[in-house]
Amino acid sequence: MDKAEKTGLTLALIMLLTFFSLIVYAAKGLKIDVPTCVTDVEPFQEGKLIKHGDKRYELHILARMWFFDFNKGATEIKIPAGSTVDIFVTSKDVVHGVHINNTNFNVMAIPGTVGYMRVKFEKPGEYHVVCHEFCGVGHHAMQGKIIVE
Repeated sequence: MDKAEKTGLTLALIMLLTFFSLIVYAAKGLKIDVPTCVTDVEPFQEGKLIKHGDKRYELHILARMWFFDFNKGATEIKIPAGSTVDIFVTSKDVVHGVHINNTNFNVMAIPGTVGYMRVKFEKPGEYHVVCHEFCGVGHHAMQGKIIVE
């Protein structure tokens, strides 16, 4: 192996270790989680907020043209600060994107599937929910709000 090949191999290994370290840091240090598709939950027909305990919630978000249903038609919910929320997302009609500002929540809402991610809302405030996947003429108005008190 000549010097150029050794140098290239060394640089490739250094980059590989650097990227691997950054992925581990993002997952553990920054607590960034990867959204998953849940196969044991049937797509639901309405949004709902379920309280499981003190500061422990389950939120079913139903996305449809051009509306987020958080809880029986409501586009806004209130939860206490420090709450951990298991969020399940599905779509009734077309592909939508669900992004909660100031969090790492960014999940696609695909008809016939259920996406899932857990979010802990530490700080009080308003967390705006927007659709980030163009879904038709009313896309710009598709929004909701999570109020953390």
